[in-house]
Amino acid sequence: MAKPEYMLLAAFLCDLLFGDPRWMPHPVRGIAWLAFGAEKVLRASGMPLRVAGLLCVLVVVGGTAGAAWLFIEAAGRLHPVMGVIAGVVLLYTSFAVKDLGDHARAVGDVLALGDLPLARGKVSRMVGRDTAGLTEEGVALAAAESVAENTVDGVTAPLFYGLLFGPVGALAYKAASTLDSMFGYKNERYREFGWASAKLDDLCNWIPARLTVLAIAIAALLQRLRFFDIFRAVRQGAGLHASPNAGYPEAAFAGALGVTFGGPRSYGGVMHDAPLLGLCREVCSAATIRNSVSLMRLTAVVFLASGIGVRLLVRQIP
Repeated sequence: MAKPEYMLLAAFLCDLLFGDPRWMPHPVRGIAWLAFGAEKVLRASGMPLRVAGLLCVLVVVGGTAGAAWLFIEAAGRLHPVMGVIAGVVLLYTSFAVKDLGDHARAVGDVLALGDLPLARGKVSRMVGRDTAGLTEEGVALAAAESVAENTVDGVTAPLFYGLLFGPVGALAYKAASTLDSMFGYKNERYREFGWASAKLDDLCNWIPARLTVLAIAIAALLQRLRFFDIFRAVRQGAGLHASPNAGYPEAAFAGALGVTFGGPRSYGGVMHDAPLLGLCREVCSAATIRNSVSLMRLTAVVFLASGIGVRLLVRQIP
């Protein structure tokens, strides 16, 4: 079996080159199918919803990890090289660097051309808020916020678990993240059933979110962005976010870019006030989106390089 570092590098390069082709079967679709099936069966069992939700987590995360291990093992039985390729493919599907950047840049490109209606349509594919009435600044803010928010669950957290536990760990993390996106809502249907999914996602992202701030800071320094504002913004604003983790990368991005994230936004016609994150109130624009994408990509490179460096150092310890 190839060293995990080489597999991660190969998978990361594949993501940068190819992204997530529409024609390619993606494990997240299988995870979602398993989650919906498990929900249906467990709800019908009549057990308490919180217990049913916990069992759903065990079935989906455990089933995903087991399936990933079997896939790699079966491929390796055919030929050792096939096992390596299987591991690289699974790692590759857990990253979203190219797709996240491409979606955001598409918004910025049409915004720069002055096509606000098209920009609203494109940013609606990235965010859950209502976009029909967004101004140019509102569109740019939504796109840049989405890049910041997804830098952890789409980039650094899969890298973190891939570095620690290989392809199986990265896929297990994707299962936990998918469960949270499906069931982690505090509404009447999922408040109890989705409790375990939401708590597991919080737990899985706790360390990666905080390590990501350091990677963002190094990337910002390399890009000559607002390095010192990152730590001030995180210290002042990260704890204000409703999520115990999302405020860290969002505040760090806001500090680095010199903008303020948060503020009023509409979901299903209902207005909400998100906490203000950042130190400066410069106007968000197409340039802000471009800078956020560059910062996200460089953060990913820094995070991966640092993780590989730590692994190599640990390996030298007798």
